[in-house]
Amino acid sequence: MALWGTIVNAAAIIIGGLLGLLLPRISEGIKSTVMQGLGLAITVLGITMALKSSQIVLVILSVVIGGIIGELLRIEYRLGQLGDWLQAQMRKSSSQHQGSVSEGFVTCTLIYCIGAMAILGPLDSGLRHNHDILYTKSLLDGFLSIIFASTLGVGVIFSAVSVFIMQGTIALAATLIAMAFSQASLDAMIIQITAVGGILVIGVGINILQIRKINVANMLPALVIAAAAVPLQHHISAWWERLF
Repeated sequence: MALWGTIVNAAAIIIGGLLGLLLPRISEGIKSTVMQGLGLAITVLGITMALKSSQIVLVILSVVIGGIIGELLRIEYRLGQLGDWLQAQMRKSSSQHQGSVSEGFVTCTLIYCIGAMAILGPLDSGLRHNHDILYTKSLLDGFLSIIFASTLGVGVIFSAVSVFIMQGTIALAATLIAMAFSQASLDAMIIQITAVGGILVIGVGINILQIRKINVANMLPALVIAAAAVPLQHHISAWWERLF
């Protein structure tokens, strides 16, 4: 079921938000330790994904070319601008009473929906019905919902709707894309996308661990490059065989 991971993710946000409304404020020590544990787990998940492909040169080229395209398009910067604009618009249109609800909704929608895992997870769910990334994201989002709900209020829970709509759309679109290719081509594409996606997930883990700031969003075009490289490689190989 392509939407299962998304359903789990949305449910984790709702449960975490409810717990955040009921539980006392969490200490900074607990927050730090849990986030470090999640960062390490996400990094390990990324490593296991990155090792799926044996064509390391193709993976490297995808990341490099995709990163260059992402930097030229300034994806990370534009996503940040989009988040700032949405938050400003929501604050303008909200009354004083609604402000806390809208702030929690917008803040968490941006955090949960704008990021590499929010794209990689449903993509993996749709292509091969593997929900490991979204399960991991659910743990992360659920814990963050506890923290945010304790400070921003009930609006945090409503961000689950945004997550379900966005990630569900990506998962269903990936399912339709999978129908357009033969099983052999699809398997090869999935391997390359998984490996490149694993590298991006490692970047997410490093960001959570605050080791170094990595512009993971700027590397998202690498997923498209990885997918396109497989049929392109097959065409080049067939052309080369005919030529010689």
